[in-house]
Amino acid sequence: MITKAKSNSVYSLDLYLIVFSLKLNEILKIIIRNEQVMRNQKFNNKFIAFVGLCLFCVYTAGCSCGTKTKITKSEVLQAQKDWGNGLVEIGKAYSGGKNYQKAAEKLINNLYAYKTGDVLFKPTKASNDKFRMSKEAALSYFVGHNKTFSEDKGFALKPWKNVEFKNAGIYINEAAAMAMGKYFFTPDKGKVVEVEYTFGYEKYKNGKLKIFLHHSSLPYSGN
Repeated sequence: MITKAKSNSVYSLDLYLIVFSLKLNEILKIIIRNEQVMRNQKFNNKFIAFVGLCLFCVYTAGCSCGTKTKITKSEVLQAQKDWGNGLVEIGKAYSGGKNYQKAAEKLINNLYAYKTGDVLFKPTKASNDKFRMSKEAALSYFVGHNKTFSEDKGFALKPWKNVEFKNAGIYINEAAAMAMGKYFFTPDKGKVVEVEYTFGYEKYKNGKLKIFLHHSSLPYSGN
């Protein structure tokens, strides 16, 4: 369920406009029957044309407000940058003795679609609970300290000082997009870690991109 043809708000707007149009038609009939208006046929025609134009403008404006706009490549790249920066900020908060839990919740709330629908999240370092279908499960993966997911040590607490995305390809279909490639995690100390990813994004009416799919795994070694 990647895209939706129309939201409930758009259907409500359509219904309202239909009812409004029917009522307006009744009013126009009354006006046309009015003897004084009929004496000025030129004014009558102009008035009807004006009301029709107003209806058209209201309808098209309503449709443009209610539907989702197409995702652009630059928006996908920005979403990836935001994800990398958010992960780094969690590590900084942890190392600095600040509220890293809050930083992780901010990343999830801003970038993942858990509040509005299903999120398919398969993180890199998870063996017992490989698929994180809830916000709680995702939060545990990033910061750990959750008895339900005892294997989690907190991936974001490394800490990482940089995350670089290198896309193999980006596919865009209106308000949904997919990106696949490699990202490179640079720690404060040690070697850069290479991981492979697939992200799915959906664009909402406020213009924000949300992740509905996140699959991450270590490269195949060939053994």
